[in-house]
Amino acid sequence: MKPIILSADGDSVVYQVPDRVAEHLEEYCIQFCDRWLRNSPHARKYRIQGGFCYNEADFIEYLNRYVFPEEPSVMVENLGWTELGKDLPEEYRELPYFNF
Repeated sequence: MKPIILSADGDSVVYQVPDRVAEHLEEYCIQFCDRWLRNSPHARKYRIQGGFCYNEADFIEYLNRYVFPEEPSVMVENLGWTELGKDLPEEYRELPYFNF
């Protein structure tokens, strides 16, 4: 498990995720946004009036339920508002980051 930072135009949140996710974060996030949300019957609750409504916690739920149920991701720390990851504490500045 490796740490990453996710946000959805709000607080930046540190999560521990499977190594493969941390190493290919953008790929997994785009797969969630572009493929799973549009095509999976399990994603209906995120489709609202012709658009999508979700956040980083929904991505973590997707990973835990459908992609890596044997390696559950967990929240480590909410860092609060940062301007797209620019104002991160020193110890988190090199982590993979994705904003939904």
